[in-house]
Amino acid sequence: MKKLIIFIVAMSFAAASCKQTGQTSGGASSETKAAAVETGYDVDSLLSVAESYVNKPVTIHGFVTHTCKHAGKRCFLTGESQQYSIRVEAKGDIGGFNRELVGSQLVVNGTLKERRLSQEEINHLESDVNERMGKESDPETCAAELASITKIQNWMKEHGKDYYSIYYVDGINYEVLD
Repeated sequence: MKKLIIFIVAMSFAAASCKQTGQTSGGASSETKAAAVETGYDVDSLLSVAESYVNKPVTIHGFVTHTCKHAGKRCFLTGESQQYSIRVEAKGDIGGFNRELVGSQLVVNGTLKERRLSQEEINHLESDVNERMGKESDPETCAAELASITKIQNWMKEHGKDYYSIYYVDGINYEVLD
């Protein structure tokens, strides 16, 4: 009888430990979390080398600043500096991103994608904003949009490009690091 009780207790511990290692959000060991962060890019680092990783698998980590309200099909990650952010689309095993993730640190595996804005598209955006400038009751918003367009145009001149790249990740899966 004593052996049976010891066997049951041992099996209970084994079952509990198997259940814990299978968790994907918050259940990873600190070694697993550190390895995930070390093997991936933070937002700032990825954006500095993004051109060479388009349509390739990447691992990125960052803090969730926003999730889309309606379907949760995208979230935005930022790095420690909070200077840049990148959009993550819910693809693969990701059904969606819930609002409770805001403020959490994620490690996302996915494919880096690029959306290029042509000079023509940027000029069209600029003329639309200028047109709204006189009609809209919030000229500060228009001024901010024009400032962003000017930054984009300056970047294009500095880099000798006739387009502006917007990078995003088609996420396959993610893990919460908190």
